Amino acid sequence: MAAVISQTSLAIDHSLLKKSPVNVSKIPQRSPFRYPGGKTWFVPWLRLWLSSKPKRPQVLLEPFAGGGIISLTAVAEGIVGRAVMVEIDEDVAAVWQIVFSAQATKLAQQIRRFSFDSESVNEVLTRSTTDTLSRAFRTIVKNRAVHGGILAPGSGLIKSGENGKGISSRWYPDTIAERILVASQFRDKIKIFHADGLEILEAHSGRMTCAAFIDPPYTAGGKRAGARLYKHNELDHARLFAIASSHFGDFLMTYDSAPEVADLAYCHGFDVEAIPMKGTHHNLTHELIVGRDLSWLR
Repeated sequence: MAAVISQTSLAIDHSLLKKSPVNVSKIPQRSPFRYPGGKTWFVPWLRLWLSSKPKRPQVLLEPFAGGGIISLTAVAEGIVGRAVMVEIDEDVAAVWQIVFSAQATKLAQQIRRFSFDSESVNEVLTRSTTDTLSRAFRTIVKNRAVHGGILAPGSGLIKSGENGKGISSRWYPDTIAERILVASQFRDKIKIFHADGLEILEAHSGRMTCAAFIDPPYTAGGKRAGARLYKHNELDHARLFAIASSHFGDFLMTYDSAPEVADLAYCHGFDVEAIPMKGTHHNLTHELIVGRDLSWLR
């Protein structure tokens, strides 16, 4: 059976080569993060998915929030009324906790006033944090100072940078601050939990009015991308699929194109499609979309 499933997943990849990758430069950039594995490219599919429902969900749950573009877009564009973001990484969660609080303005001011050079960046990164605001600021600084925005341990600081600008080549204080202030306007509509995404997903599984967008670390089938990019990368993928199968509301998962993912999907009776996207180096690749019914994609 596994061999048949693997062949099916390969056929899915080739059947969608006619689709063009999303041009992410055309998508509103709402997140203050440079987030590895971010889902800006998925925004048009998000709109299509939720607008295809006879009755749109009241709440969108994002158990692996990361850069938060999905929840931010869904609420900002009025696709859903409310969103629940869950993030297990304490540093990333701290940013969202401040963004969706009365302290968002303070964080934006700190960013605008900060002199971004090697000495000041190193001072911030080695400084102990005493509260959520200082942790959030340190996280934003690190996110903009390291290669690829990778916050996992071992990520190195930018040296030559873009156009020879060195460590500050990805530091756009006014843009980052403005995104924080705009996102903070939705603090009454977005709830953030620093928690285990699987536990929150399981707790919401009985809610028919709650849809879930699930973008886990890509570590299924021995893939190492998630381990390299994220501090918290270990995940029981079989448990995730089991929880999704009991979710009474609709859901979508995004996954790396791996036979093991297709195996889990077919074992649970889920639908699978492959969507083209451009990778970090603008190379054409595919990601798997998993759901109960993906007829709206075709």
